[in-house]
Amino acid sequence: MNAPAPTEGVAWVDGVRLHYTQAGTGPLVVLLHGWPQTRLCWRKIWGELATRYTVVAPDLRGYGLSDKPTGGYDKRRMAADMAGLVRELGFERASVIGHDRGARVGHRWALDHPEQVERLAVLDVVPTREMFRRLDASVAAGYWHWLFHLQPDLPERLIGPDVRGYLEYFFERWTYDRHGLEPEAVDAYVRAFSRPGALRASLDDYRAQEVDLSHDEADAQAGRRVTAPVLALWGSVGLPARLPTLEIWKEYAEHVTGAEIPRCGHFIAEERPRALLDHLDGFLPEP
Repeated sequence: MNAPAPTEGVAWVDGVRLHYTQAGTGPLVVLLHGWPQTRLCWRKIWGELATRYTVVAPDLRGYGLSDKPTGGYDKRRMAADMAGLVRELGFERASVIGHDRGARVGHRWALDHPEQVERLAVLDVVPTREMFRRLDASVAAGYWHWLFHLQPDLPERLIGPDVRGYLEYFFERWTYDRHGLEPEAVDAYVRAFSRPGALRASLDDYRAQEVDLSHDEADAQAGRRVTAPVLALWGSVGLPARLPTLEIWKEYAEHVTGAEIPRCGHFIAEERPRALLDHLDGFLPEP
C-alpha cells in the first residue's frame, strides 16, 4: 500500500509555533528528532509507517522551522509541547519514537503524561540522570559535547563562524562507515542550524540539564518509572554501546525490550532504516 504524500502543518501550543510533517491514517505515531537534526531525520521511515499509522514528525521547540523562544527547554516543558500538539491534532494517545534529545523529551513525556503515551521507543540514548551518574573518563570522552554545550555564550562564539564544520564533525564521527550522511541532508541541517536563534536554542536544550536532572532525581526518589512498554535500540558503534544500555533502561521503566543494531552508529533512522522498521514492526500496536 502506498502512503499518501506527507503534508506540512503548523500548530500553536502555549504560544509556540510547532512545525510538523504528517502522513497516513490510523493510530498516532509521533517521531521526535535529536541534535543536530530536525524532523527530516525520519524521512526514510515515515512513508512506510504511514501505510498503517498516522505519522507526525514535529520540529521540537528551538529546532527547524519551529519557534525558538529564549526559554522553556527543560524536558518537562518540551514534553508538554508534544502533549499539547497531540491534543491539538485531535488524538488522545500516541506511540512515541524518540532519537537522541527527542528520546529525552519522550522519556519525560511518558513520565508526566502516562495516559497519553501508549508506547515509547528510545534510540541510542540512556536516561540523562544515568549518563551523569556514570560519567567516567570513557563516557566523558564520548559525551564531551554535552559539557561544551553547557557553557554560557562560548559555544555560540566558537561554533558560529563555522556551523557546517561543527555539524559535519558529528555526522562523520557518529556514523558507522564514517562517510557521514547524504550531502543533501547535511545541507538541510546546516541551513536549519544557521537560522537566527537556532544554534542558541539547540544549546539551551542542553543548558536545561540542571532542571532536567532535578526532575529526574525527584522521580527516582519517588520510585516513579515509565509504565508504558519501552523499546531501547542502539547502534553497535553508538555512544550507548559503551554502557549496559538495556539493563539501565530496565531501572527506569517497567516493561523494557531492546537490541543493538549491527553496523550502525548514532543516526539509526538514517543509517539503518530497514532494521529500525523491522524492530518497530513487532513493537508498535496493531492498526
